[in-house]
Amino acid sequence: MNFIAIGISTLVPIIIGFVWYHSKVFGNAWMKAADMNDEKIKGANMGAIFGVSIIMSFLLALIMQVISIHQVHFGSILMFQPDFKEAGSVSSELYKKIMDLYGHSYRTFKHGSFHGIIAGLLLVTPVISINALFERKGFKYIAINAGYWVVCLAIMGGIVSVFE
Repeated sequence: MNFIAIGISTLVPIIIGFVWYHSKVFGNAWMKAADMNDEKIKGANMGAIFGVSIIMSFLLALIMQVISIHQVHFGSILMFQPDFKEAGSVSSELYKKIMDLYGHSYRTFKHGSFHGIIAGLLLVTPVISINALFERKGFKYIAINAGYWVVCLAIMGGIVSVFE
């Protein structure tokens, strides 16, 4: 687990959000689609909003590492074997051999971004869509918010995949 990559990835939604929801990009369209206005924005506790957002972004960065890096799964399978920690044991030797063969495979920004896009489209978009339907929000609201998360997760997946 690379905490530098997770730390950098944690900042991605905040940075992309400043651009994505800027009035010259999607900000005005989002405000209209979300039934948001300047009065509601000014009445918010921005410290709490950004604090919780950072914590949630950290959790997303953690799960993007698991989604994007296949080698995590090798370790999770073998680390729970009773003899894993014993030097020279079958499971520890198998883990070492697998990591020697595949430890650096699929560790590119492109590969991580692909997994981020898939996670955004197949995990986040359905959740946003279901919530938006019950909140009586339109397609534009769904498209703006889902698009934001697809881009964020693509960049986060790319970042966590590149670092070792």
